[in-house]
Amino acid sequence: MDLLSQRDLQNLMLKQPGPCISIFMPTRQAGPEIQQDPIRCENLLKAAEERLIARGLRSPEAKALLEPIQKLLKDSLFWRYQSDGLAVFRSAELFRLFRLPLDFEELVVVADRFHIKPLLPLFNADARFYILALSQNEVKLLQGTRYRVRAFDLKGVPESLAEALKYDRPESQLQFHTQTPGGPGKRAAIFHGHGVGTDDTKDNILRYCQQVDRGLREILREEQAPLIFAGVDYLLSLYKEANTYPALIEKGIEGNPDRMSEEELHKRAWSIIQPYFEREQEKAEAQYRQFIGTGRASNDMKEIVKASAYGQTEVLFCAVGVQQWGHFDPNSGSLEMHDREQPGDEDLLDFAAVQTLIHGGTVYGLKPDAMPDKTHLAAVFRY
Repeated sequence: MDLLSQRDLQNLMLKQPGPCISIFMPTRQAGPEIQQDPIRCENLLKAAEERLIARGLRSPEAKALLEPIQKLLKDSLFWRYQSDGLAVFRSAELFRLFRLPLDFEELVVVADRFHIKPLLPLFNADARFYILALSQNEVKLLQGTRYRVRAFDLKGVPESLAEALKYDRPESQLQFHTQTPGGPGKRAAIFHGHGVGTDDTKDNILRYCQQVDRGLREILREEQAPLIFAGVDYLLSLYKEANTYPALIEKGIEGNPDRMSEEELHKRAWSIIQPYFEREQEKAEAQYRQFIGTGRASNDMKEIVKASAYGQTEVLFCAVGVQQWGHFDPNSGSLEMHDREQPGDEDLLDFAAVQTLIHGGTVYGLKPDAMPDKTHLAAVFRY
């Protein structure tokens, strides 16, 4: 399963050469409806080809650009292993796809950059977290949302305490044999390097935690999502000592995670993290209501689009599942809004979200009926 990281999102927001194709569609994980997914994707590809040609590409050029996606249509194994939604991104230099726990509406966008707004619910302050399940026998990293959890591929992280210490201070791994005591028939006592004494055991486990932390530091680089530790009490204490990830939650999941399923870990993690998430969004909404009418907050789309482009938006609430087509010129400050998509247009809601993120702001992607004041954009400004 493809998991979308903060780094992935940032890469998708980078400027790409030539037209950028973004395709979103719902998918099914079981049942006869699976057979409809390739057909749905083929129809979206046709729409993408038409828009590429409308932008000035010749038909062979458009087909060549779409070819990697076209090949998926005949890959029955690919369609058999889906999540709730599929997001595909293609430019001349990039091809990425993500199977995600989001029930996307069908959408094709061809623009000068990728369309990322449908992904925003995964990056809301109330949408994504990680679980580090750590025991002496196993290390697991899970990425969770409100609705589900998936295992994350661990690279550069030791799989167990034994592996972590295998090449670390080899002298501590030696086995010490005593001389045979007491005469024939008596076996020599064997003392292993691990656990010779309490201090040695603590030091070994601390080094284990430090190695895990170093590996996670690379995997979760530039991440801000909360991390919940799952493990027995003494491991949590030692891991906190080794941890450098700033968003580690104080409270952990107590017990041996080797005996817990992913579903149980998800359930227990959500009970810990839900109040934290709710407080963050409630604080953001309260801030918006405090400042609306003072010049520090707005629900006027034109004002918010311009403010976001110039780095003035601190918090943005953005409706997902709807589009407002138009064009903004940051040099002149002119903004055009259209009822229907026109050549050269982009979704101004998506534009505002991307600009807010690029300038270090916080974005909440919400369903239209959950938006403050039921508008498509609402924002708190820095000044």
